[in-house]
Amino acid sequence: MQTHTTTRQAYLDWLRILAIFGVLIFHSAMPFGAELEWHIRNKETSNLFLEMILWLHLFRMPLLFFISGTVSYFMLQSRTGGGFIGLRVRRLLIPVILGILVIVPPQVYLERVTQGFKGNFWQFYSQMFTTGAYPKGNLSWHHLWFVVYLLIYDIVFAPLFVWIISAKGAGFRSALQWLEKGKRVYLLTVPGIVLYAALARQYPETNDLVHDYCYFFYWLCFLLPGFICMAQPALMNSLENNRRTSFLVALLSIIAINYFRWNDRQPWDVLANWEHDPRTYAYIALKAICAWAWVLTAIGYGKKYLDKPHRSLNYLNQAVYPFYILHQTIIVILAYYVVQTTDTIGAKYLFIVITTFIISMGIYHLLIKPYPVCRFLFGMKPLAKAKEKKQQQAEKEAVEESSLLPVS
Repeated sequence: MQTHTTTRQAYLDWLRILAIFGVLIFHSAMPFGAELEWHIRNKETSNLFLEMILWLHLFRMPLLFFISGTVSYFMLQSRTGGGFIGLRVRRLLIPVILGILVIVPPQVYLERVTQGFKGNFWQFYSQMFTTGAYPKGNLSWHHLWFVVYLLIYDIVFAPLFVWIISAKGAGFRSALQWLEKGKRVYLLTVPGIVLYAALARQYPETNDLVHDYCYFFYWLCFLLPGFICMAQPALMNSLENNRRTSFLVALLSIIAINYFRWNDRQPWDVLANWEHDPRTYAYIALKAICAWAWVLTAIGYGKKYLDKPHRSLNYLNQAVYPFYILHQTIIVILAYYVVQTTDTIGAKYLFIVITTFIISMGIYHLLIKPYPVCRFLFGMKPLAKAKEKKQQQAEKEAVEESSLLPVS
């Protein structure tokens, strides 16, 4: 029987980095996608950007939640449940507070300016706390909803996580091996698919926590399997072995979804009583199947081809969290000015992506990474621990490289 994994896996870190870069690609396109509402909008829009946005939206957050489940697993390897909760509160709650007070307000301000607000930023900020929650008011966590949800999941499920990895949970981990055989691993997707099909129509995504009756539980259906698959490595091996099946399902499902969309054949387009027709729920379930298929495709192929450490991995892995916190505010500020120009949509988009990346990484490298207070505010490890980990990583790479040298 395989024992559970205790060391971080390089492919998961690479996938986390790629997923955050995907968020940059996604949010930079939002001002230009046709038929969408966002904080800043370009006068001219593009259906091609809309298609990219809709495709990425299916699986970008599910993938991040799945990987977050694996991260929680590794964090618990050297901590008690209480220590894990304390760490998550420090690394997740503090950045959310920073975001609400400092990072997000410029986004809301510039949106209000486009809606007719005439005051300056400080006049806006002085009124922000008396207007209520966004979108009616101006107090918001915007893109940091992901961090809020992750914090709540980890606090609520910490006892379950501790039990799974403990000696008491050995029987459960062993029983999970049943899912390794054939295509059984896909049974992990069933709760999320059923929940989404049942609730997504009635309860659209809000990201406000209190009214997000479908998606709050839908995201959880990705985080928990992420933890479980790390607790039983045989399941990760199964995802790798079934990667071609996952990709085939992902490809066929996105083709089917777009066939119905592009030909106005969605249930609400052709069925008189679509709200109560089983075909409506089958179509909605297809979106969740597609989301899961792309997530498992990324995990399977990532495990196969990305499980390779590199000198840049530690640096990038530390940078992605501050990058995520910063990126949308920079995008909104840039977009506010860029949409006023007469350049093409493609040129505007490339400018926002490239400039946001440079500014976000520059702020991280020059203003966050070197300073203990900034590292604390952005949820990073203390500087001493980061240096110790970097030294350990360098020593590990040196050993790996020496093992490749010919023996004389």
